[in-house]
Amino acid sequence: MPTSLTAGIVTFALSAIVIVLAGSRLAKTADELADRTGLGEVLFGIFLLAGVTSLPDFAATLSAALDSRPDLAMSNVMGSMAANLVFLGIADIIYRKANLEHAAASSSNLMLAALLIVLLALPLLAIASPQISVWGVHPVTPVLVVGYISGLYLVRSADTKPMWFPRHTRQTVPDTPTTENHGSLVTAWVSFIVLAVITGISGWALMESAKIISDQTGLSETLIGGLFTALATSSPELVTTIAAIRRNALTLAVSNIFGTNCFNMLVVAAADVGYPGGSIYHDMAPIQMAWGLISILMTAILLMGMVRREVYGIGRIGFESALILVVYALALSLVVVSG
Repeated sequence: MPTSLTAGIVTFALSAIVIVLAGSRLAKTADELADRTGLGEVLFGIFLLAGVTSLPDFAATLSAALDSRPDLAMSNVMGSMAANLVFLGIADIIYRKANLEHAAASSSNLMLAALLIVLLALPLLAIASPQISVWGVHPVTPVLVVGYISGLYLVRSADTKPMWFPRHTRQTVPDTPTTENHGSLVTAWVSFIVLAVITGISGWALMESAKIISDQTGLSETLIGGLFTALATSSPELVTTIAAIRRNALTLAVSNIFGTNCFNMLVVAAADVGYPGGSIYHDMAPIQMAWGLISILMTAILLMGMVRREVYGIGRIGFESALILVVYALALSLVVVSG
């Protein structure tokens, strides 16, 4: 691992590039496996692609937590979730045929957004609660894990046995398996696993270099984690989302973002377990609570957008996409001023 500032910056940049390149390949492989396994874009995006694109976040956050850097760990994962939601706004700008939330409407995506709001509220309750822990772990942490697993069951039920359906319009793009001539299924799975390992290792290297940058530049860990590492470790979500849109796999694009953020709540739980100083929720700076509240606000805005299903907004951008971009810009300003 790097020890000098120059080596740290180079390692950071190279790790970010590797994450972007691997992520661009992941979307194609994931879309192929979603069709060939019969899981569909929603379930594959939630259960597999979301976990893989979260590996850089997982490796980076756990590395910081084990090194007793609570602000760096939590600002990375919380900042990543806010960045991921912004990526949906960027994806809406790229998809010009209609509002993305309109075209990719599904009951499972609504359930995912609602689940994310519930899971995001739990760490905030832990921060506001008395400083209690059992074997160094806050009681909210196992609740996070149980809530995530239970929530996935509800999302799966909403996808396989929906109790209501979004109105189908000309702009709606359903999840329809392609009939392309693919190669070996084993080769596809091997490629998927290799890409997953590469992104995970790159995420760990990214955080190790971020520690050096933070130590030698004097920049706060909240600023480093919430801005630089958060955006870098979230880059797989951006490239996979854009790649999925270009393949017209809109459901995969949206479910990947929400599914990744839900999976990131397991990253929060892992950080609490790995943190050696007791409960991580009570040792981090108050600004981390702001990141959680901002993510809840942005998720709620997107949820309203998916319910309203505006076909076209100003400049063919949905009102929810424009609004979350403004919220994120204000959030970054808050972090910079606080840092």
